[in-house]
Amino acid sequence: MAEANTRRRARGGGGAARRAERTAVRIETAKYIERNIPNFEVLNEEALQIIETNAETILAEVGVNFVDNPAALERWKDAGADVDGERVRIPRGLARELIKTAPSEFTQHARNPEKSVVIGGRNLVLAPVYGPPFVRDAQGGRRYATMDDFNKFVKLAYMSKWLHHSGGTVCEPTDIPVNKRHLDMLMAHMTLSDKPFMGSVTDPSRAQDSVEMCEILFGKEFVQENTVMTSLTNINSPMTFDDVMMGSLEVYAANNQACIISPFIVGGAMAPVSVAGTLTQVLAEVLAGVAYSQIIRPGAPAIFGAFVSSIDMNSGAPTFGTPEASMVTYGAGQLARRLGLPFRSAGSFCGSKLPDAQAAYETANSLNMGLMSGVNFMLHSCGWLEGGLVADFEKFVMDADQLGVLHGIAKGVAYDENAQAMDAIREVGPGGHYLGCAHTQANFKEAFWKSDLLDYKPFETWEDEGGRDTRQLATSRVEHLLANYQQPQLDPGVHAALNEYIEKKKASMPDAFA
Repeated sequence: MAEANTRRRARGGGGAARRAERTAVRIETAKYIERNIPNFEVLNEEALQIIETNAETILAEVGVNFVDNPAALERWKDAGADVDGERVRIPRGLARELIKTAPSEFTQHARNPEKSVVIGGRNLVLAPVYGPPFVRDAQGGRRYATMDDFNKFVKLAYMSKWLHHSGGTVCEPTDIPVNKRHLDMLMAHMTLSDKPFMGSVTDPSRAQDSVEMCEILFGKEFVQENTVMTSLTNINSPMTFDDVMMGSLEVYAANNQACIISPFIVGGAMAPVSVAGTLTQVLAEVLAGVAYSQIIRPGAPAIFGAFVSSIDMNSGAPTFGTPEASMVTYGAGQLARRLGLPFRSAGSFCGSKLPDAQAAYETANSLNMGLMSGVNFMLHSCGWLEGGLVADFEKFVMDADQLGVLHGIAKGVAYDENAQAMDAIREVGPGGHYLGCAHTQANFKEAFWKSDLLDYKPFETWEDEGGRDTRQLATSRVEHLLANYQQPQLDPGVHAALNEYIEKKKASMPDAFA
């Protein structure tokens, strides 16, 4: 009996060791996705030509507004546009001619060269949620975001295998003055992670600060010759370009940094209720925005953006994961490819207040839509909740886990000799099983995608371990990752120079919370 007990303990110890090995934190980042599957296209050639013609009509006859920006109006006038007050009417073909200098793909360099990404072509780069003023977790509930929350999200993004990008304003740290928080956020991306990141767009001076901090991190000459930041330039749809966003775009384009030119569309409110009408407006706005970036600096990287949701006509709230938003996104992907521009859209969109079944359904629809539509840069790919008002810690790791599915689907179907598995079929024959055959033994570790979060245990084991649901598992996952976080190394001289820059900037101005 004692011998049997000893054997049972030995087996249990080996199992515990294997479980510990499986749950140990490994800082591994998958390469950005390279699609081996076709894009899903919903528009035929006739529809595409109608939308493109109508977009040119909007630019030439209706025009777009560049508000509070006299320099932009002068630039457009010099480029050949008709400027009347703040209304800019762009002759047919002019915007398309201007955007020819924008690259079809470009590399965004990370401070760790192994984590640099190529945006465009058949690639997909995944970045986390952007912009929520609130955060939520199982312990603290819904609350205003702080800098401590921001740092935790940057760490989680750094430790995620499937996220290729650190993002930008992962949440809005409301405990730091508005005019200074961009410095702390950039510092977090630069020091707590070694993945690519985004710059500030809340004021042109903050965009300039972003460039100057990157010059410390990468070197001034490197920044001028290479792209080390992306930035989100939202258009005030319908067809209005404000001085803050355009001022930031001017800074980034002049310094060879990438701008995502992205209409912010809630169908029925900021665009027509029809798919074709919305696509027409999206195309007109993107053409004007990208063309302006090329007026600033021909060859500056620009991304065709499309943030699209529909509206609940009863409450006025935006809705996500809907068929109409999917149709717009698929169509926008086709239009972006015809222009030869990288495409940004989709994400872990949902309107739910909690990481529940509604959140899962809507997020799954949105993520798969992004993969199939040919998106090249997917902002908001994890952590989004409550229509973008909340960055949720549990949902962040739940979504990040599911991004591995996108990697798996994008691989397509292999059909080489190993994938054909004829030796295995011959070895097993009729009535056998494949568990022990040579082909299974050689391939089982990499054959199937494996979740780091979801529970596949038998009911009895699950019950013995507390009967935890997915949100509870995600809470444990967040705690585990943060407890095992290790900061990537950074040259001490660079770190000190960044600190000195931030201290001087903060000392140069009083705090402002508006």
